Amino acid sequence: MGMEKVTGERRKRRMRQKKVTAVQKLYDACSEVFANCGPGVIPSADGIKRLTDILNDMTELDVGVRRNMPYFKVKETEGFPKITYLHLCECEKFSIGIFLLPPSGVLPLHNHPQMTVFSKLLFGTMHIKAYDWVDDAASMATSKADSSKAVAGPVSVRLAKLSVNSDFTAPCNTTILYPTHGGNMHCFTALTACAVLDVLGPPYCDPDGRHCQYYRTHPYTDFTVDEKKLPDDEKIENYAWLEDIDKPAGLSVVGALYNGPKIIEK
Repeated sequence: MGMEKVTGERRKRRMRQKKVTAVQKLYDACSEVFANCGPGVIPSADGIKRLTDILNDMTELDVGVRRNMPYFKVKETEGFPKITYLHLCECEKFSIGIFLLPPSGVLPLHNHPQMTVFSKLLFGTMHIKAYDWVDDAASMATSKADSSKAVAGPVSVRLAKLSVNSDFTAPCNTTILYPTHGGNMHCFTALTACAVLDVLGPPYCDPDGRHCQYYRTHPYTDFTVDEKKLPDDEKIENYAWLEDIDKPAGLSVVGALYNGPKIIEK
């Protein structure tokens, strides 16, 4: 009887271990990978691979998201279609959440200050356009008379280089952006209904000055900036001037209750 009891306990322990959900594995890995990170600190190569491997294997079933959810139905509205955000967890070191975008839904060009961000497209087709800074600071620019959008008076802009400009269709690998490369400023445009699982390390923090900044793009040829010339072998279309703007008036990101597998925070 004693041996049977021990064997039964071992079997139950193995069963419990097998029941660890994918989202719990992701949370546990984030807790370890981001443990010694902070603003501007990139996780180790091994840590990045660990998170990427977990995310690459995840599907919408792992987080309880379905394509027939009402969030993906487009309603007649002015501006951008409403986007839904499912909050899974957040701490000082990282956050995990899911963006649900209906067809034609847009997350306008915005930044991720001093962050490393993992984005996993769970389903759908999405266009991603992303930039990285070329200049360390903004410059005062004057629009040219023949520019596509003439602007009265000097404008504060900053030069950025195109990093990503492609369509992505699930299943596809996780994309990663870093504090200074990989497309830190990006725009998501849903070509079909899309669900994106996001891991941010660290999260935005307004008190620390790391808020979400939105941008307007201007073609490189639209402005004249003293001493700003591209190398002869560079393509002009790969560069743009970015201008800080307030959150677009038509943008609506609404929180909703996450009903997927629970995360046990430790």
